[in-house]
Amino acid sequence: MRNRALLALVMVAAAIFVFGVAGLIVSGRQEPIADFVAAPRGTPAPAGPQTLQLRPPEPSPVSSPEGSPGETAAAYFQAWVKSDYDAMRDLVEDPPDDFADQHRAFEDAALSKSLRITVGNFVRTGDETADVPFTQERNEQEAGTWRFESRLHLAVRDLTWKVLWTPAVLHPEIQPGGGLVRTEPEPGPGPLRPVTRGGREFPQNSGAEAYLDNLMNQGVAPATGVAVGWALEIDNPGMPAKTVLSYKPEKRPVGVRTTIDYEVQAAAARALDGVQRAAIVAVRPSTGEVLAVADRLGGLGAFENKYPPGSTFKTITAAALLTNGLSPDSTVECPASYQIPFNRSISNYQNENHGAVTLRQAFALSCNTTFARLTVERLNGDTLVDQARAFGFVQGESAGTSTCGSLQRPENQDALAEDSFGQGTVEATPLCMALVAAAVESGEWRPARPLADEAPQGELPQSVPLPSTVAEGLRSLMSAVTIDGTAAGAGLPQGVAGKTGTAEDGKGGQDHAWFIGYRGDLAFAVFVEHGGTGRGAAVPIAARFLKAL
Repeated sequence: MRNRALLALVMVAAAIFVFGVAGLIVSGRQEPIADFVAAPRGTPAPAGPQTLQLRPPEPSPVSSPEGSPGETAAAYFQAWVKSDYDAMRDLVEDPPDDFADQHRAFEDAALSKSLRITVGNFVRTGDETADVPFTQERNEQEAGTWRFESRLHLAVRDLTWKVLWTPAVLHPEIQPGGGLVRTEPEPGPGPLRPVTRGGREFPQNSGAEAYLDNLMNQGVAPATGVAVGWALEIDNPGMPAKTVLSYKPEKRPVGVRTTIDYEVQAAAARALDGVQRAAIVAVRPSTGEVLAVADRLGGLGAFENKYPPGSTFKTITAAALLTNGLSPDSTVECPASYQIPFNRSISNYQNENHGAVTLRQAFALSCNTTFARLTVERLNGDTLVDQARAFGFVQGESAGTSTCGSLQRPENQDALAEDSFGQGTVEATPLCMALVAAAVESGEWRPARPLADEAPQGELPQSVPLPSTVAEGLRSLMSAVTIDGTAAGAGLPQGVAGKTGTAEDGKGGQDHAWFIGYRGDLAFAVFVEHGGTGRGAAVPIAARFLKAL
């Protein structure tokens, strides 16, 4: 018996697979349900299709039900892992109308950083009934691991194995009509001031001071004051609430929690040490949260001051070209200059002539002539404006101060060509261009979330998904910039993709320097007012910033 138990433990350990945000562990000794193999979220999927391997059903009479309880349970848990509530609902016998809402409400209350489900052996409780025990292991913010056991009841309905669902599947103590509720005790009196997401004071000379003052002046502090802990309670009808998990911090938070990450903010601030008139904005592509704003422009310059974005705007022009038939491997021309028919001539930086190249190479080398010609020949003012709008830009000057960018509809081919590489009427804030980079990484443009993490978010612009082929193409183009383009060999950490920009200010001063990019779930924009070239001024700052993380 002791050897058999040891063998079972070995089999359990060998059957563990963990997902990035939600994972499923399947263990089996006698009748294993399934094996799952998946890549953590945010990493490339493994080559080839993912598979679900089930042991063949045993021979059965013609009138026997379809499948087995193990197959139904495996499909149910696999859908749960993906938060695919529609697929889960299809496996449930007579699901309630608010089936998905009950799941979402549970997750909204739990706020779990990760979920891990261990599935045991299914047990037949009758000819047409079975139970599947499983354990949920949730990583709760600040409180650590929360572990509890549940059972999935199954039965044959219309010759098909179905899940007999009740709220007890979510937690064994939830009864019909009940649910999980998060409560926070009333805080005591105390001063409110902004702190980072983790509750730490901001780094000294962080460059975010003006934004924090503005945050407090707007009165966005939570009406209930500062949170001092929380509890998760089971709230069933007609019964007193029962606490199942609680957290009380050892040290009281000192103020209003922001979206800012302390380490990211500190890295951005130190990367600008000794640099005048510059800014770094970092956001989380998957959410739009602002992770850092280090501003040496004065006031709220990184969020409100608009500058010509130069060649960083080619990211948006490239999106329009990819949408209209080109691919990263399309052959294009990059001559030293391009004469717009019956109009002006466009030149490359330092009149560089690269001849016939791919679109990927033209983007990496920042060929003005390529993008001017392709825009004149393949696009028009409406298509360019529409593409810019999908990245948060507004048309014309009527919108006033914006947290993103603006451009006017080009009236002729000269204006269209200038706008294609971020000159002409195109203007953008550093925040705007950080959101452009974030959209490429995540495949969806998201508006920036206000800095106050706990304050009501109000009405934000709608997110805009990018076509998958366009997003993939843009990632290929931006990767080429750092591998063998204008940002190659400049000391950037491995895995960074981006786009340099050198923009004329239109007033005869020195050019502005830009570099936008992303690395994992962090996107950023570096801007140096009158700094010169993107490679010479902005890229080294980005390298210092990213290496400090």
